[in-house]
Amino acid sequence: MRFNHVSLHNFGYQLPPNVVSSADLESRLAPVYDRLKLPEGRLELMSGIKERRFWDAGTRPSDGAIMAGRKAIAASGIAAADIECLIFTGVCRDMIEPATASFVHHKLRLSEKCLVLDISNACLGFLNGMIMLASMIELGQVRNGLIVSGETAESLVDSTINSLLADLSLTRKSIKSSFASFTIGSGAVALAMSDARNHDTGHHLIGGAWRANTSFNDLCKGGAAGEGGILMDTDSEELLRRGVETAALTWQDFITETSWAPDSISRFFCHQVGRAHASLLFETLGLDLAKNFETLSSLGNVGSVSAPITMAIGIEQSVLQHGQRCALLGIGSGINCLMLGVDW
Repeated sequence: MRFNHVSLHNFGYQLPPNVVSSADLESRLAPVYDRLKLPEGRLELMSGIKERRFWDAGTRPSDGAIMAGRKAIAASGIAAADIECLIFTGVCRDMIEPATASFVHHKLRLSEKCLVLDISNACLGFLNGMIMLASMIELGQVRNGLIVSGETAESLVDSTINSLLADLSLTRKSIKSSFASFTIGSGAVALAMSDARNHDTGHHLIGGAWRANTSFNDLCKGGAAGEGGILMDTDSEELLRRGVETAALTWQDFITETSWAPDSISRFFCHQVGRAHASLLFETLGLDLAKNFETLSSLGNVGSVSAPITMAIGIEQSVLQHGQRCALLGIGSGINCLMLGVDW
């Protein structure tokens, strides 16, 4: 997967207004902690997540995506009327149909000739959106496009807490499958992309590689749980092991496809699951962990928003500068892995 004509503009992103600490969540789980004799501070200690962001009640995935999308369009200098493709890529969606992208398209006042669709692939959705849009640009089908995502973690966290409080049969072992649900945060991000033959920003998507390891598609499962809301069941330890195993194979494909020497990459921006995940990933790939820029401790796991919003904040803080190379490394439930290379 190589691209020769795909320019990236600056990201737009939106952080939710409410900061919720891991200690705040543990206080809501106090009866469970007392019953199972779990130590306070366990959530932050195990995950490395001090806090995450939540939206105000009633905020839909499209609402965050619209705010981020406006910022991305403004930063790009592209007229809304010239956006020819809009892709919404969140795990969360406003409803089953129509596509959440339809609500974003309407509020952003994009052209009637703009292609509008959703792409869903767990936490890899945004990166998948980048390669779908890049392929259309490379083929000359569109000149400019916009990728957006908005994740809303509030329902999942609330329903998980309510479920655990109501389950008197809970044990230290059985609670483990719910742990990953408390690492999730909310947020939104957007990115405009253009045909460099018409609008060259000097920032280019070079290409990348992917792998599927779907023998392990049962390690993280989420969905509606009747009147109990949304619940997620995750075998975190096995998902970590199998995900990094898949990433090691993808990394070899990535290096071959891009012809990059690993030492030539200045920064890495990853889908963030937890502290142990990053450490094992970089150790396995033989990479310098100091090159990994993180927002994990303050944002948590923001689903499809995680890697791109981390890159956006890294650019904002000048940890990635013009002329440097970076890699976006994504591992999602399924198991799927996708890695993209950018000449910034």
